[in-house]
Formats: sequence, C-alpha cells, structure tokens
Amino acid sequence: MYVIVVGGGKVGWNLARELMDKGEEVTLIESDRRRYLVIEQELEHAVQYGDATELWVLDRAGVQRADLVIAVTGDDEDNMLVCQVAKEKYLVDRIIARVNNPRNLQHFKLLGIQPAVSATDLILRLIEHEVPRYGLVHLLALEEERLEIIELEVAVDSPAAGRQVQNVELPDGCLIISVLRGGDGFVPKADTVIEGGDEVLLVLDPGLEEAITPQFASPVRRG
Repeated sequence: MYVIVVGGGKVGWNLARELMDKGEEVTLIESDRRRYLVIEQELEHAVQYGDATELWVLDRAGVQRADLVIAVTGDDEDNMLVCQVAKEKYLVDRIIARVNNPRNLQHFKLLGIQPAVSATDLILRLIEHEVPRYGLVHLLALEEERLEIIELEVAVDSPAAGRQVQNVELPDGCLIISVLRGGDGFVPKADTVIEGGDEVLLVLDPGLEEAITPQFASPVRRG
C-alpha cells in the first residue's frame, strides 16, 4: 500500500514512522523547511519538502498511484483542501483528515471528507465511556455505510434487565453485538440473559438512539 502523509508535526512524523515499520510505502510531505531537514535525517527519501495544497507537490509525491492520503497538518483548511483534491481530482480511494478544531467537523462532513478524526472528540468519547452517568456512548459512526455503534449501560430496573437478547424489544435496524460484564466482553447468543450493570454494544441505523435507550435505562431516569 502506498500512503501519502501530509504534515510533518508529531502526529504525521510518528504516523509515517509506524507505517514504514509495518512495511508500507510512505511519502511524508512537510512545508516547513526547518522541520523538513530534521525529519529528513531519519526518513531520508521518504520525506519531501513542499506545500501539499499545491497540485505540483502532490504530483511529485505520486498522488496518482496513492492508495491512501492522510492530511494531519495543524491547519483544518489545508487538511480539507488536500483531501478534497486527492478524492475528487486524483480519485484516491481512501482519505483521512485530521480535525484540529472539533467545531469544524461538520464542514468536513459536508464536503464528504470522511473519516475526519478529531482528537478532542475522541477524548470526549473516552470520558463518556469512563463516566457512567452519561449512559449512552457513541463509539463509532460509519458515514458511508450509514451505521453507528453505540454503548449503553443496562440499568437494574430497565425493561431489558433479566431478559434474553432475543426478547429485548428493539426496532428494526438494530442489533446487540457484544456484552461487557465484569470487565470481560463476549458476543451474546439469542438466549443470553442481559443483566443489570452490563454494558451492551449495539450496531444500528442512524437516528434510532431515542427508540433504543428506554429499553436499557431506568424508568426513573427516563421520567
């Protein structure tokens, strides 16, 4: 696989290094001359100097044959532009963009730049996962497949507690794919009994959260 990484900051440099260690062919593009010279001492021919928002720089890096373009600069506008050009002009199959300001996530989505990764958003999800009072955690959104994966904590007095998986009342387009219990996770069978305190992972069509949550939440909390 040939990967172009745009941005030689800590994220881009480490990412390029790890991909190369896994045997992938990588070109890292860095626009800051001093930074480029530092990286060149380690990555040598795998790093190129230039502004990847300029077409000739991408051409020189061989974007026409790239399997994946990853834009991880500190500028959201640059990341958007690089990924949009790679996807629409050069027809690169896969792109990944870094989002520095989570408020810009919607702009990436509107332009069809997915996945767009926000470190702030990921940390917030981890906080939700570690703080039980949040109840529902969005773990993953598969935009192109129109699927989501969420995690829900099962309240002891919820409708789902004490029921077999096959008897939990869920809408069409939703499936329980895993149960976390006592620190261990497992794939449930149809006759697996859901217990209060379990954490269940569900894959679902977008927009079904409100129909699903009441099955796992306490009636008091819902009220």
